[in-house]
Amino acid sequence: METMHSAALVTGASRGLGAAMARALAAQGTRVALVARGQEELERTAATIRAAGGEVHPIVADLGDKRAAHAIAAAAMSLVGPLDLLVHNASTLGNVPLRPLMDTDCEALGRALEVNVVGPLRLTKLLVASMLLRGRGLVVQITSDASVNAYAGWGAYGVSKAALDHLGRILGAELEGTGVRVLSVDPGEMNTRMHADAMPGADTHTLLEPETVAQRILHLMRSGSALPNGARVEAAAWEAFA
Repeated sequence: METMHSAALVTGASRGLGAAMARALAAQGTRVALVARGQEELERTAATIRAAGGEVHPIVADLGDKRAAHAIAAAAMSLVGPLDLLVHNASTLGNVPLRPLMDTDCEALGRALEVNVVGPLRLTKLLVASMLLRGRGLVVQITSDASVNAYAGWGAYGVSKAALDHLGRILGAELEGTGVRVLSVDPGEMNTRMHADAMPGADTHTLLEPETVAQRILHLMRSGSALPNGARVEAAAWEAFA
């Protein structure tokens, strides 16, 4: 059983799974730094965590902006101390409404890669160094089944998540034996604004709630140390940890 994380940074934490992860972590005593672009939503999420007695520090920034990476890393470490958990949850779909890849603006694909792949790598490079010095830490990458299944219209998002999965595998191989682990977690379809933007007519009753998924991910983080470093875990595999 892995120990509880004392300090975490969660990206895309103003709503959806990111906010649910932040609330769940704070509820177990983790000091949490939150990153998102929207200040108003981010402050609301932080306020709910504080009201429940948690320690939380919002950081307004755009993960896809190269200039923001050092500021995010510095602020997070200053506010919550050396991190032992980094959750890459921030994502963008690319063009909305979704459209075929041949009709997708290359700029939209570039933006998806910046937010969903390059931005997480920038933060990982900046924050894992202190984990390596202490010989422990966990990087969780939130992925999607669109990374392994070719869904028409999901091109920019699917390509970027496939790249994120493989980035996690490579980092896991390179960090093997250091005490720092990387996991890519496919949460399944959730009742979030992003899902509504992608599939506006979906029946929300068939979707998982972010709070439920957040608890599953925390359980996986605590009990999944036997998984290979860099592993990609799908929703169906969670049965093994239930």
